[in-house]
Amino acid sequence: MIEIKEKQIWIDGSPQIIMCGEIHYYRLDRGDWQDRINKLKQAGCNAVAAYVPWICHEPVEGELDVTGKTRPELDIGGFIDLCKENGLYFFVRPGPFIMAEMKNEGIPFWVYKKHPEIIPVTWDGRDIQTMTIDYLAPSFLQETRKWYEKIMSVIEPRLIQNEGNVIAVQLDNEIGMLSWVSNSPDLTDQLIDHFCQYLENRYSNEELNLRYPFSLAFSKERNEQIRSPKEAYSAELMKDLGYYMRHRFSQYVATLRNYAEEFGVKDIPFVVNIHGTSGGRGFTYPIGISQLYESYTQDEGYLSGSDIYFGDLNMTTFQDLYLINGFMDAVHREEQPLTSVEFNCGDGNFGSTYSDRYDPSAVDFKIRMCIAQGNRLINYYLFTGGRNYRMDQELKDGNDRIAFTGERHGFAAPVSPEGELNYTYGRMARVTKTVMASSEKLAEMVEEHDGVSFGFIPDYYMTESFHPNSGRMKEIIKNLEDYRSGGGWEIMARAMLLAGYRFGSSDIQNKSIDPETTPVLVLPSAAYMAAAVQQKLARFVQDGGGLLIYGEVPSMDMEGQHCSILADALGAELLENVKEEQHYYLSVVAKGWAAPRPEVRAYRAQTYRLSGGEPILTVYGTNEVCGFETNAGRGKAIVIGSSYSCDIPLFTEALERLGASASLIHDFKDHGIFMTSTINKADERFYHLLNLDGFDKELHLYQNGEALFGGKTLLLQSKDGLMLPVNMMLKNGMKILYSTAEIKEIKDAAVEFRLTQKEDVIVFEGTPELLPSSDFAVVQEGNQTIITSKKHAKVDDHLEVKTVPGSNMIDHQRNAAVQKN
Repeated sequence: MIEIKEKQIWIDGSPQIIMCGEIHYYRLDRGDWQDRINKLKQAGCNAVAAYVPWICHEPVEGELDVTGKTRPELDIGGFIDLCKENGLYFFVRPGPFIMAEMKNEGIPFWVYKKHPEIIPVTWDGRDIQTMTIDYLAPSFLQETRKWYEKIMSVIEPRLIQNEGNVIAVQLDNEIGMLSWVSNSPDLTDQLIDHFCQYLENRYSNEELNLRYPFSLAFSKERNEQIRSPKEAYSAELMKDLGYYMRHRFSQYVATLRNYAEEFGVKDIPFVVNIHGTSGGRGFTYPIGISQLYESYTQDEGYLSGSDIYFGDLNMTTFQDLYLINGFMDAVHREEQPLTSVEFNCGDGNFGSTYSDRYDPSAVDFKIRMCIAQGNRLINYYLFTGGRNYRMDQELKDGNDRIAFTGERHGFAAPVSPEGELNYTYGRMARVTKTVMASSEKLAEMVEEHDGVSFGFIPDYYMTESFHPNSGRMKEIIKNLEDYRSGGGWEIMARAMLLAGYRFGSSDIQNKSIDPETTPVLVLPSAAYMAAAVQQKLARFVQDGGGLLIYGEVPSMDMEGQHCSILADALGAELLENVKEEQHYYLSVVAKGWAAPRPEVRAYRAQTYRLSGGEPILTVYGTNEVCGFETNAGRGKAIVIGSSYSCDIPLFTEALERLGASASLIHDFKDHGIFMTSTINKADERFYHLLNLDGFDKELHLYQNGEALFGGKTLLLQSKDGLMLPVNMMLKNGMKILYSTAEIKEIKDAAVEFRLTQKEDVIVFEGTPELLPSSDFAVVQEGNQTIITSKKHAKVDDHLEVKTVPGSNMIDHQRNAAVQKN
């Protein structure tokens, strides 16, 4: 039995961490299945994931092969069963779209040929540039239902509640992504007809007449007006079409779920995959969240899954991953945990040119951050490479294969198409085993936060579709793109994390914000912001909240109409936007509590006339205010309205003035450290630290002013991560008060550690009977047993602490507790 509750995944009555590896069974000889499964198990994973390609299983209509009768590698049931024989869970991804570099994104050729009406047209009636389909086209749904009937007959008897190993089913893949990346919204006649019905249900006749100067009744002219919008209503169309497509996506997902349940696949999580990372960064990832959050929050039983396609996690990118995990959580239902169903691993050599080469720390760091933020299922994509076989049908498309990457596929994966391990496998296996060694604890832990939340506005990312000739649409999108991430991520979020702030995120568009639960809110802000959101923020401050804005104080709503609700509440009249120009070196001067600070070059500044409050930044030469602090009602706001440097002390002081302090800090002066902590209901903790730089760092760690780990100097090795336990009761009865070494494996009468220091310290509660070892010294101090390693972690990082055979650790703990009392 599998349940989703309390942001956890429960299997057979206990919360679990699921570590998957994606294996494309259809790209491997059947004789190689066991070898790849062995390598997955050796890496520490407890589950396998796989797409199920419709194009392979039914290349000719009606000629279905799910048993391997035409190709042995197409026996999907046999592959799932083999995984079960190996003690592995299974996460199945049957499309109908799967992408995975497959032809037609995994849809059989005959579907397109038989139903040409499902192929959308887009702006100006142009042909779509990708192999997308109108998801709700009746004939496409009819064919999809037949595919689901066939493939669910294989999945249903293998569900975990039917004594099988299938624990989740993904519905389609990266819905809306193809339209977004090509700026080609589906604009078929049928879709436009449904869109107009949607508008008539959403607005009154009077409102519609103001928004759209043409009749919404079906006509060729109406369709042309929507496909080739005029500037007068282009902003309204961009907003309404964006909302409608989100509604349409959610209908599609619900329809697929109904098909699955109709054919017996039910009472397990249905996963919706979110796309969006681009160019190794996360700036565009929230577009996928914006497109799909209605799909996976519409009812119980859904999970959202991220696509994490970052390269190295370093000082450039680390805040991106932290933020997008937070944004996903912000829109979730109360019970929904984070998952990542395409977690990029391997060496980055996607083009087989060796032009990209990830550091071995890449997967390690991303896993550690995701686990700390509450990811409960992670799927390594792609775990092993394979081959693209040639189809029996002659395609005359240059290779006749099932995919477009050539004969070999997945050449960047940790396991090559030929089964060889590349240099990333070892570090990936190490972090996976570290997570799984403590999975019982991690599965129920939550990240601790410091009373500050990062604001998320989904509509700021509703920018995937705009008419190429619309200046009005482009103007709105340009401003949103400049301010929704940019400096808000690169400057403010990075400064907060480097200062030690641990924060979540708040969906301030769709959910309430209460100063009692969110004392301080930080927000990247653009010139455009919906009136309802502006009103919500104004009320938040007036009710006692602290608000830190980086960017622009909004002056318009999302359709470009004047709206200054927030500015009025803050007593700020907007004057002008100043930008650097050739031979004009815009500079910003600190004032008030922000002074004294060196003057800072800036590329833009929004200036204000204040009715109250205190200037903190001004434009050099004009003394116009471009940053200020003000009181409003019972609360306070600080606005940084110019671009600024990543001044960690400035943002720290601003947050402290608003009421948020970082309770977990370190004393290494050159930064480059990410850190956070997780806790469960028993007050057991892990402290998670990443050294993002290529050199060693020595530091002390403090929580609420008190030194942690006995005040010991910690060594963070170059490009290494730590997950250090505090107050941790192990399943063998031993209790670790704190340790500078990572838990590697817990056995009945021993604990294995990965040493991380010059001289590691492990402190147990009580007086366990330990077998002596030349690898460590033991000292008893009161009710503590202190182990000090005699091995330098850089020379030999393995340490095993064994108890005397026959000793009962749980009894020792009970006796220690009696003596203590």
